[in-house]
Amino acid sequence: MIKQITSQFKDARHLVKWLAISILVGFLVGSAVAWFLMGLEWAGNFRDNRMWILWLLPLGGLAIGLTYHYLGQNVVKGNNQLLDEIIQPKKIIPLRMAPLVALGTIATHLFGGSAGREGTGVQMGGAIADQFSQVFKLDKDERRILIIAGIAAGFSAVFGTPLAGAVFALEVYIIGRVQYQAILPAFLSAIIANQVCVQWKYPMVVTHTHYLHPEALVLSPSTLFYTFVVAILFGWTAMLFSKANHFWSDLFSKKISYPPLRPFIGGIILAISFWLLAQSSIDFTKYVGLGVPIIEGSFTKQMMPYDFALKLLFTSFTLGAGFKGGEVTPLFFIGATLGSALSCIVPLPIALLTAIGFVGVFSGATNTPIACTLMGIELFGAQIGIYLGLSCVVAYIFSGHSSIYSSQILHHVKTPSLKDDQDKTLGDKDK
Repeated sequence: MIKQITSQFKDARHLVKWLAISILVGFLVGSAVAWFLMGLEWAGNFRDNRMWILWLLPLGGLAIGLTYHYLGQNVVKGNNQLLDEIIQPKKIIPLRMAPLVALGTIATHLFGGSAGREGTGVQMGGAIADQFSQVFKLDKDERRILIIAGIAAGFSAVFGTPLAGAVFALEVYIIGRVQYQAILPAFLSAIIANQVCVQWKYPMVVTHTHYLHPEALVLSPSTLFYTFVVAILFGWTAMLFSKANHFWSDLFSKKISYPPLRPFIGGIILAISFWLLAQSSIDFTKYVGLGVPIIEGSFTKQMMPYDFALKLLFTSFTLGAGFKGGEVTPLFFIGATLGSALSCIVPLPIALLTAIGFVGVFSGATNTPIACTLMGIELFGAQIGIYLGLSCVVAYIFSGHSSIYSSQILHHVKTPSLKDDQDKTLGDKDK
């Protein structure tokens, strides 16, 4: 025991180095995300008060497309580029990824695109963190840890969920394996980034959404059975979202050779689609931007059965066309509204169904059931932890080997029937 304690003191230099790196990454990423969230808040408020701006979606898309085509071709892969560098480190992620994705996402939301913010926070975190690889003279293995810490910081700061952010970064790039060698930097960076982010008060206060906490429900065979059944639906929905993402992306890539025209044409189609919905008396404004008010309303009001489907369609199309943003908040919307709609036939409380749908679809689409369970506990409370965990695990299994991240590596198959997919990237499988 004394020998072990002595050896730990010898590792103090290593721990001090990563403590310093984690503080630096957490502070810089938390600050960058705070400014991004403020910009996103401004864009959402401006759009909501001037809905005519949706007609400028094609021009906004063209601006985003031209910017990335001429300034950001080396960062256009986004989240998948981060995963590629973790799996096979080659070269430092250009710092320009951070401002380009932030501005592109703000523009997407300003003009009414249906997208999220997680991808932006993660890309900003990974790009900022990777700049210190040369400063601290890190080898390939240490560089992997650094990028993971940046991802954890970005995710945590965006959603205000440090535990989920840390585990998401450890869990996301290889299905079936958690990267414990990066556990300390990931947790430290996530915690610090979240604390730094919420300290920013100027030019506006940075706040995270606080959702309703469903009341505890007594465990019984029937409640577990219904949770299991709806979780299967959440998994299938996650699979559909992932497939739709890849479908639209491949379609635009094949049909339109000049990249800047993809979001331009996509913007025209989106604007026309919103107009058609308005003519049919459907409130299309629910499906633009993040849709957080709809998510919040799902906990107390039964949503329409088509809400989740339309959000799935608009988000996958928006991102597939080349607009910028994340997938996670739209996944929250899809899962929450689906769970809420199911309350008309499933004898579980509407708030509980909304909460387990919120995290279940997210789990199935990202293949991160542990992180999603922790996120659910951080957002909705531990009193429904068992239901959250069951939903995330079952949805993860029933989503198959699909993923919104095409560079994600499959290390362990989920079920025996999918054994032929082992040791493939999900991008290879989808193609």
